[in-house]
Amino acid sequence: MTILSGPVRVGTPARQRVGRVGLYLALAAVAALFFVPFLWSLITSVKTLPDSVRFSLWPQHPTLAGYRDALTTFNFGRYALNSAIVATVITACNVVLAGLGGYAFARLRFPGRDALFLLVLASLMIPDQLRLVPVYQMVSSLGLVSTFQGYILIKLIEATNLFFMRQYFLSLPRDLEEAAKLDNAGYFKTFWRVMLPLAGPAIASVVILEFQGIWNEFFWPLLILQDQSKWTLPIGIAQFSFAYQTNWPPLMAASVIAILPVLLLFVLLQRYFVAGATTAAVKA
Repeated sequence: MTILSGPVRVGTPARQRVGRVGLYLALAAVAALFFVPFLWSLITSVKTLPDSVRFSLWPQHPTLAGYRDALTTFNFGRYALNSAIVATVITACNVVLAGLGGYAFARLRFPGRDALFLLVLASLMIPDQLRLVPVYQMVSSLGLVSTFQGYILIKLIEATNLFFMRQYFLSLPRDLEEAAKLDNAGYFKTFWRVMLPLAGPAIASVVILEFQGIWNEFFWPLLILQDQSKWTLPIGIAQFSFAYQTNWPPLMAASVIAILPVLLLFVLLQRYFVAGATTAAVKA
């Protein structure tokens, strides 16, 4: 029996190298496009105020006065400490609660599980601006306005993190849980001793995304943290913009400094972040 097949064309090594180089150039161009705002902020941060309003790729009189003003004006250190406190506490709460909820939705069977999970997903479609009035009224009725507790209560658990942890737990084999049951381990012990340690990549992803989101958030801190001593970095940085002018060098210097903790966290956890995001994304 004769099997007819068309000619198989295999690209030459030279053509493959050209295609690979073109792909790398395109990716480099996209990366450079996203890097331009940060580069512009970095250059502006070492300019003088008159020089900052001119369009120039390099400052005529480079100076670090913007960084000095940023660190010594508007209680920058206090705002950074406030951001670190709320970002750390909220991230830790999300890791624990999203892990517990994700494990329950992925492994446990209880009445209304699927309907409840659909409600969790539906909450993702409700913007914060639509929930503003009822959420603020509840926080105010509890006497938690102008307190860290009020803001932390709002962000105690994010539906996105719950969904992410559930998807990751679905990708883990059930044989591990069966082995834990043979050792008379209950649900919580199985979760804490077996499943959670295996969810390192997913936890790293939640830590990076949640910490970065809270560190940069402006909307809820502006509404809840009304006491100036409780302000976070985004609110403090906004004070460099005045009624009739914007003090650009300190503003950009403060923005550059504020980026560093998130950048350091991503560098330390990027390997786990990529693994966790890939595993959770491919699991249906």
